[in-house]
Formats: sequence, structure tokens, C-alpha cells
Amino acid sequence: MGDHKEQPLRVGAAVRRQRRALRLTLAVVAERSGLSVPFLSQVENERARPSRSSLERVADALGTTAADLLAAADPACSVDVVRADAGAEFTPGSHARPLVRGHHQLHATEFTGDHEEARELQNRNDKLMYVADGGVEVEAEGRAHRLGRGDTLYLTGGVRHRWRATVPDTRVVVVEVAGHVDAVEDRRDFGKR
Repeated sequence: MGDHKEQPLRVGAAVRRQRRALRLTLAVVAERSGLSVPFLSQVENERARPSRSSLERVADALGTTAADLLAAADPACSVDVVRADAGAEFTPGSHARPLVRGHHQLHATEFTGDHEEARELQNRNDKLMYVADGGVEVEAEGRAHRLGRGDTLYLTGGVRHRWRATVPDTRVVVVEVAGHVDAVEDRRDFGKR
């Protein structure tokens, strides 16, 4: 009970994300698609579900495809339990286990064991690392940061970094804003709203 069940997709959030990414108003999308502003507003707010034909018209107006909008849609359920034995990806000496399923605004992954320290990472959006057990060393902004059990490290979007486990069987939980979310604001516009 309480486990994730297949639910209808909420395509409205995907439509809104794409429209905002293109900096378009509902009026512009309505004009391009031939659909009304009130209908598009209802779609974005999940009060109306577009037909396949309407979704294709919206997708065309947004310069994408209906399939891409459906792929970016959020599942309708708001509660999802991920069991401890679900979905771990194993490689020699380490494994990664997603803590959130599906296409959501947050991604969370538990890493156990070693990590590809040579791989440089750069996320579009913010990221939080929490050391559940063991220790890690994170290189970011030209500095090395040693973290132990219970420590966290916060990285804003765009910071290049790499990390490695310094203790065998280290467990690190990484929570990050999903790449499809436009969480990084243009700082020049800050305060003008």
C-alpha cells in the first residue's frame, strides 16, 4: 500500500516549463496553436486534459513534439515509495540507487562505495550532497573539501566539481534540482517582479 501505481501523466507542467523556457505568453501560444488562452491555462493548471490533436497543436506552437511533452510530463501521483531493494545500478566497487522515480523537479540518488573521481561534473541547477556514512573529498572552485558522516555540501548550478570516497563503503545521498527545471534565474531581473 502507498507504492507508486501507474497514474495519468500531468502534461500541463511540461507545457508550462516549455513555454516559460521559450519566454512565451499564453496569448502567443494560443495564437500559434489556434487554441484559446483559457483552455491553455486550464491545461497548464491540470484542470483540462488536451486531446491528442490539441496536444500536437500546442507542441507545434512550442517548437517541440507531443511525444517530448508527454515524456517530460509529471506523474499524477504525489506520493511514491521507493523500496530499499529497488533499482540499484551496480558497478565494481560501487552502486547508485535512485531515491526518486520518474520525471520530477528533484532527483535524489544514493551512492555507495567508490565514485568516478576523474569525472568532472557540472549541473545546470543546484545540488546538495549529504554523507550518510564514511567520507568524501569534493573538489570545487579550486578547493578541496573533506566531508565526514553527517556533513553536507551545497553547490549552486554551474559549479564544476568532482568527488571521491575516502573511506570504504561510503554512502552519499545527492539531491539536485532536475535539469529540465529552469531554477536558475537571470540575476539581472532579480527584484523587478
